[in-house]
Amino acid sequence: MTLKPSEFILNEDGSIYHLNLLPNQLATTVITVGDPDRVNNITKHFDTIEHIVHKREFHTQTGMYKGKRISVISTGIGTDNIDIVFNELDALVNIDFKTRKVKKNLTSLDIIRIGTSGSIQADIPIDAFLVSETAVGFDSLLHFYKSEEIQDIKFSKLLLEHLILPRENGLPYVVNADVRLLSYFEKDYFKGITVTNCGFYGPQGRVLRLPLSNPNLNDRMAHFNYKDRRITNLEMETAGIYGLSKLLGHRALSLNAIVANRATGEFSKDPTATVERLIVDALDRIASIEAVI
Repeated sequence: MTLKPSEFILNEDGSIYHLNLLPNQLATTVITVGDPDRVNNITKHFDTIEHIVHKREFHTQTGMYKGKRISVISTGIGTDNIDIVFNELDALVNIDFKTRKVKKNLTSLDIIRIGTSGSIQADIPIDAFLVSETAVGFDSLLHFYKSEEIQDIKFSKLLLEHLILPRENGLPYVVNADVRLLSYFEKDYFKGITVTNCGFYGPQGRVLRLPLSNPNLNDRMAHFNYKDRRITNLEMETAGIYGLSKLLGHRALSLNAIVANRATGEFSKDPTATVERLIVDALDRIASIEAVI
């Protein structure tokens, strides 16, 4: 099937619509970050940089680090942007830009998020590193796709019952990390269940001037237990990353620098240094990941 111009949108130079990338500019190992400025914080460690493309909040650099070709791309904040970025990343490797048809032989990407997050467990300290074994999405993105086969529906229903959420909040979706990528990050990292929220303030239980409809939500999440595992942290992209990656046949993992502890009320005194430590550690581990043939 030939994809219509209104569905598969290309720029005048032949690049993909939002990311402004051409297929040859993307590596098969991709690091995603929320902040466009964080791209430079990662690629400053690269041995060489071959492509730099910047459009809107989407900043991409592709280069070499210790013999591995890596693309670093900023997604902006939230799963609405994840929907754009991950569909277009997949298009860059799995759609023929000339014929506008899906390729017969598909390519799987390794995609690793490096981001910040807040713990809801008092014993996960600020400035720690946490890898998301599982992600819970409160943003509804995955419900717009045929995705039941990749979701842990039992987990979702038990969590919904435990949280006593009203129907208008919708059913959270639950997706697991790629087991192979996870194996490279198990040592020295906390492991946990990450909740992806659709906002930073009310959806994460923060109160400035607006009262919350469910003020005890974070506390109830912190006390949820599923197969001796607990919800550990909150952020805004991981569930969308895991869901779309699995649906599209890519491997994904989310790494979190814990810069806030919501249970104790603490915030990192130097979050920039914490993120830098995570970047350096993650790059070396990513460089060691063996290619899948």
